[in-house]
Amino acid sequence: RIRLVVLYGGVSAEHDISRISAARVAAAADPTRYDIVAIGIDRNGRWHRNDLASVRTNGQPDDPAGLEPAGLDVEGTAVDPFAALTGRDPAQPNVVFPLVHGTHGEDGTLQGLFELAGVAYVGSGVLGSAICMDKTMAKILTGAHGIPQARSLDVTPGSGGPEALANRVETLMALGEIAFPVFVKPANMGSSVGITKAHDHAQLVDALTLAFSYDERVVVEETINGREVEVAVLGNAIGANPPRASVPGEIVAGAEFYDYTDKYASGAATLLIPAELDADESAAVRELALDAYRALRGDGMARVDFFYEPAGRGFLLNEINTIPGFTPLSMYAKLWEASGLPYSELIDELVALAIERHGRRSNFRTDI
Repeated sequence: RIRLVVLYGGVSAEHDISRISAARVAAAADPTRYDIVAIGIDRNGRWHRNDLASVRTNGQPDDPAGLEPAGLDVEGTAVDPFAALTGRDPAQPNVVFPLVHGTHGEDGTLQGLFELAGVAYVGSGVLGSAICMDKTMAKILTGAHGIPQARSLDVTPGSGGPEALANRVETLMALGEIAFPVFVKPANMGSSVGITKAHDHAQLVDALTLAFSYDERVVVEETINGREVEVAVLGNAIGANPPRASVPGEIVAGAEFYDYTDKYASGAATLLIPAELDADESAAVRELALDAYRALRGDGMARVDFFYEPAGRGFLLNEINTIPGFTPLSMYAKLWEASGLPYSELIDELVALAIERHGRRSNFRTDI
């Protein structure tokens, strides 16, 4: 059996979401195919081995597909990261399934550790992870590839305090033809953490203050009055298993926008799978998702998010998530289920993709 390290937790604001994603994967992975090793990273960055006894669910243990985990505890025996990743038996296939969302997990830092440890892992590599996590760099690169997106500004802290910064941002907004309301986002964060919709100057001051509490770069983006459409992508950019796109899904937010509470707590958002698009629209957004995935060095998996202006600019790229949520409310797995790939088989394919890429990259020469 494959030793499957389910890695979760972490020091980012998405710690709790990561725990829920990990519990879902640990519960659904086929025990006849995998030795599950659950490794939790606590909020201080310490690593612990969890024996899975603390998986808490509202479902039945003999029905993994129906489980709704409350999350894996980050507790247990303290472990050395390299030993936890590589295991004791060099003959046993070993794959890491990282479910550490956000900074210090989804941004290339953990992926660098996996590369140093020489282990196969699910998802994008160091560069792809780092680019997709940084909204500013992702916009620059996708723009260079001609992929349409919302108008936005890259903002860094300046002298003079919040009021002066907000005044400077409003001047740049006018030059860039961006009007209120605007979305203010930390450049490196997910799950809508730290995002505010600002309708005027006073709200912009507060929004910038909040966003800069999470990151040193902030994105100020125009509001798109359109639909929210998402596509799940699966596959490696290079190799025998090229990327393919799921059916598109649509999110109808239960709040003013699809925020953290709407995603993970209230359940008020409506997920329409498949999205109400005609054949041409569906084909267009799927192809655009694959273009963005390849442009940003995607590997393994990603969820590609769009805004859609049917009577305007069409599909506009919002962002790419290289470690999308795997909670019961998450879109990624639901999109693949609707595309004919059940949850447990999705895990199998992600593991296979990790092994294929690792094997291919391990054959590179290291001599002169």
